[in-house]
Amino acid sequence: MKAENGVLNINYPVSLREPPLQNLKGIILPSPFSLLLSCFLLFSLFPCSAQAPKHIFLFIGDGLGIGTLTYSEIIAKEKGETLCFSQFPVTGLMTTHSADDLVTCSASAVTAMASGEKTKNSMLNIAPDSVHILTPISKILHQKGYWIGVATTVSLDHATPAGFYAHSLSRKNYYDIAKQLPASGFRFFAGSGFLDPEPKDSVSIFALLRENGYAVFTSIHQCFGSKSLKNVLIQPQDKDNVQLPYSISKDKNDFTLAQITQLGIQKLSALNEPFFFMIEGGLIDWAAHDNLAEEVYGEVKEFSEAIEVALAFYKEHPKETLIIVAADHETGGAMILSDGLHFNSEDHTGSIVPVFAIGAGAEVFSGLYDNTKIPKKILHLLR
Repeated sequence: MKAENGVLNINYPVSLREPPLQNLKGIILPSPFSLLLSCFLLFSLFPCSAQAPKHIFLFIGDGLGIGTLTYSEIIAKEKGETLCFSQFPVTGLMTTHSADDLVTCSASAVTAMASGEKTKNSMLNIAPDSVHILTPISKILHQKGYWIGVATTVSLDHATPAGFYAHSLSRKNYYDIAKQLPASGFRFFAGSGFLDPEPKDSVSIFALLRENGYAVFTSIHQCFGSKSLKNVLIQPQDKDNVQLPYSISKDKNDFTLAQITQLGIQKLSALNEPFFFMIEGGLIDWAAHDNLAEEVYGEVKEFSEAIEVALAFYKEHPKETLIIVAADHETGGAMILSDGLHFNSEDHTGSIVPVFAIGAGAEVFSGLYDNTKIPKKILHLLR
């Protein structure tokens, strides 16, 4: 492992590399019968779905590592509750390092998961050379006619949601990032708000949204009744624009991620078009940064309840729907010891993270692979 031009090069085991092209001179080719047998065995072991997914959900549990998941499973069992996604038929593991560090930040992680390319920490959908713009899968699918939704429990200009509609040399350029949201043309956005929506001597993000045909709501019930084809849901002005309240602190008027997911499905499926919907459980990460075990479980449970909403949609459209659940990185260095959950850090770690999938094409998400494979696997299913 060595760094060249500020980019960390990691030498994977041969089994994890893409196979190199070979010079065929001198190679003995297999017989036609052997080729047929090989093809039969290949498709028997790795069957292709009968139908490419029309409806794609990508749930990202920010900071949801294996230690946090293990703890959450234990607490759920003690409470007589379940985490629906851990029962999905397909499971995988994913590496998360960035282009310049073994430990990723959320911006470089979402760049990998959205664009299929590594970048340096703090950069968003821009290549390590700081010049070339990377295209997230959401924009690719939008160009193919998919309706796109982006939802989160934090602000819409935060790294993970922003990675599906924006690019920036710094994840902290909140206004410049938010300006790219109205121009995306995506159908549905939901989150706590914007961190810097109306800077001095600049056009308001809300004005830009209106100019681009978006209806902006602070009431989830009013948004459900909206006839607009492009909708944005944020918290009321008297609420925090940085994040939704932690699950254990919500009151009856606060949005839940499950409600947001149900609303997004209503909007994205209104005209029976194909859709791609990214939903982030962003506060799992924040609770883990602060080493708050109770809040971590509350956020994982709320995340699972949102996935249950998507699962109900899947059961109505099982041959057309794919649900992927993954983490962007691990946070807190969470470990289970005999006396409970222990955090070894207040930051991210470089541990591998879990992936779960169900539905059309789910089988391709099994095994161990890099986070850059997520969008590539989705696009492969749609070929």
